[in-house]
Amino acid sequence: MKKLLLRFVVYLCSFVVFVGGVGAFGYFRSQKDFYGSVRQEPVPSLQGIKQPEYDPNKPTVAVLLGNETTEGLDFMTPYQLFSMTGAYNVFAVAADNQVKSLTGGLDVVPHYSFKEMDELLGKSPDIIAIPYMTMLDQKSYQPVREWIQQHKETTLLSICAGADNLAATGLLNGKSAASHWQTMWILSKKYPEVNWKRDLRYVTNDDHVISSAGISSGIDAVLYVISQKLGDPMAAKIAKELNYPSYHFLQNPKVEPFHIDLRYATYVLNNAFQWNKKKAGVLLYDGMEEMALASVFDIYSDTGTTKVLSVSSADAPIVTKHGLNLLSRYTMSNAPQLDKMIVSGTQAKSLAAEDVKNWNERGKTTELQLVHSDSPDRFMFEVQLEDLARQEDLQTARHAVKRMEYRANDIHLEGKPFPLETYANLLLTVVISVLAAFYIDRRFIMKKK
Repeated sequence: MKKLLLRFVVYLCSFVVFVGGVGAFGYFRSQKDFYGSVRQEPVPSLQGIKQPEYDPNKPTVAVLLGNETTEGLDFMTPYQLFSMTGAYNVFAVAADNQVKSLTGGLDVVPHYSFKEMDELLGKSPDIIAIPYMTMLDQKSYQPVREWIQQHKETTLLSICAGADNLAATGLLNGKSAASHWQTMWILSKKYPEVNWKRDLRYVTNDDHVISSAGISSGIDAVLYVISQKLGDPMAAKIAKELNYPSYHFLQNPKVEPFHIDLRYATYVLNNAFQWNKKKAGVLLYDGMEEMALASVFDIYSDTGTTKVLSVSSADAPIVTKHGLNLLSRYTMSNAPQLDKMIVSGTQAKSLAAEDVKNWNERGKTTELQLVHSDSPDRFMFEVQLEDLARQEDLQTARHAVKRMEYRANDIHLEGKPFPLETYANLLLTVVISVLAAFYIDRRFIMKKK
């Protein structure tokens, strides 16, 4: 009986060490590639870099950047949507003027530091948009928290898990709030003073503190603020320009809440056991649309299957359609061999024509995708989610749809039923753990007298 128990312990420990160890290493490495993708490359000269023009007759929106990483679509969504109105000064604002990184590996140059923003306005911004910013280093995050607290009387809008950042200031205590469904179990324990709503796309508190649920819900929350400040026709106009199919949530944000299911297991296993990640480039060019660009990083990178690399023709800053300054991590001359190059944006065929020509001449990819300009009448997320299903599998793509909290019915996913490579790697690791335990069993237990 003792020998049987000992053998059970050996097999269990072998499974934990091999399968658990390999899985944990892969998972945390994948998460670091997405949430911890801070720029290591040298920063080129930023001499002559320009901010969007400040009009003192317009209200101002400050979209925050963290000192570690900031979730890409959480940041780009309010930045682009408020800019599209033409009614606001919209600025990227951070604790200092150093280059800041978005999740997955996109780098942004802030327009103003907190101090410069305060000096420019002489008052609080009219709206502060708060994306999710990692807070692993509380000392590094402290200036962001304090600046939000200093301007607590203005309109505060948190996007997705940016509710975590807003709750960390104490300004959500006693209020209702929404956040991404994957974070709810953490936030409800971390901030019990907040009334967390799981069944609303966005939550308002006297139109002064607004919070959105998961990623695409941020569109609803921003459009809601725009409708309250500038009127419904303006919000409807922007939704139409984006081909956004879920504008009805603006009037009724109530939904069936999402919960963790088997698709989440596929997400975890992809991050843990997908060893041969695809390399996708995303081409940066002047005039590109901010949300379209960020959606490439969000949809592909976070799956654990794909590493997205930003590439431009030169190392000079790229200026987006609404005046955001971006830096790529690779130029065409030093970019590695890629599985595909993604050119985002509905006007990419014209605006990026010369860059596409230069890239094709270098022959560093087997596939080039003009994902949005080839489908100008569709909402930006849809074509990429469909491509993800073809590139990977249905389970991976379905979780990506759910992670984006995208509830429209216009997506038609086609592909393998599940990630064969991920499960094959998992099975291989299990077999190795069993063989190791069998060797120990035969060598040290079964022969023991």
